[in-house]
Amino acid sequence: MLYDNHGRPINYVRLAVTDRCNLRCFYCMPEEGIRFAPKRDVLSYEEMERLLRVLAAMGVDKVRLTGGEPFVRRDLMSFIEKIAALDGIRKIAITTNGTLTAPLVRHFKDLKITSVNLSLDSLDPRRFLEITRRDEFHQVMRTLDELLAHGIDTKINTVVMQGRNDQDLLSLVELTRNHPLGVRFIEEMPFNGTGAHYQDWVWDHRRIIAYIREHYPSLTKIPAPPHSTSYNYTIEGHPGTVGVIAAYSRTFCGTCNRIRITPQGLLKTCLYDSGVFNVRDLMRAGATDDELRLAILD
Repeated sequence: MLYDNHGRPINYVRLAVTDRCNLRCFYCMPEEGIRFAPKRDVLSYEEMERLLRVLAAMGVDKVRLTGGEPFVRRDLMSFIEKIAALDGIRKIAITTNGTLTAPLVRHFKDLKITSVNLSLDSLDPRRFLEITRRDEFHQVMRTLDELLAHGIDTKINTVVMQGRNDQDLLSLVELTRNHPLGVRFIEEMPFNGTGAHYQDWVWDHRRIIAYIREHYPSLTKIPAPPHSTSYNYTIEGHPGTVGVIAAYSRTFCGTCNRIRITPQGLLKTCLYDSGVFNVRDLMRAGATDDELRLAILD
C-alpha cells in the first residue's frame, strides 16, 4: 500500500486524460480558450495504462478520469475497456460536463464505471449559456436522464457563484425529491479563471447549508463515508442527498486518499501543489516498472 508522510493511505488516483474542453466556463478559462498542450506532451493511452498497472500493484483500486472534458479525447471508451481489465482496479469513476456523454452511458456498467460526477451549474438554459458560453444545456440534461435510466450512481457538481447561479440552489436541491442522486454544491475558488469576480466572497459551505436549511428545515447531516470530500445531508422524503464541498475552505485535507496525474504526466499530491515529479519523462527516459514504482513511493 501507498501511504503519504502524514500516514494517509493512498488508494485513489485522479487521472486527467486531456486538458481540452468544449465548454468555456467563465470561472475556468477565458472566452477565447487557453493554449492547450501539444499532443506529443500529453500522456499516451499506453503510458497511462502502464502507470495505472503500476499503481494498482501498489494498492490503488479506484481511478477517476477527468480533464478538461475527458470525452473530447478520441477512443476514450477503448482506453476505459483496457483499464477495466487491469488486476486490482475495482472502481472507475468519471467527471464529465455531459455534453458528449449521453450516447455512451449504456456501456458504463460493463466497464466498471461505478459513478459519474456531472458538472452542472444551472438548471436554467439562459444562465447555463452565460456561465459556460456554450449552448449545450439540453445535451447535458439528456446525459442526466440516461444516467438515471441506467442506474448509474450520479452526483451533480455545482460551483456556487454569487449573482450567477445562486438562484439555482433550491431548484437543484429539488432534484433530490424524485431522484436517487446526489447534488453537491462546491465553494468557488475565487482565484480561478480570471481572478476574483466580486469584492466579497460570500457563499462558503456554512452559508450554503444555512440557506438550504431555511427552505428545507428537515435537512439532516449524515455520516460521511471514509475519505469523503463533502458534508452530506438528507431531506425527509427525498431519496437523493445534498452535499457541500468546501473546496476553498479545505476542511477535508485530513482524510485525503488521492493523488493526481495531469495530462502531461505531472504527479500531484494535492490539488494546490505545483507537482512532485513527471512520470511521463521518467517513462520516456526508459525507466522500468520497478524504477517507476520506487519513484512514486519516494
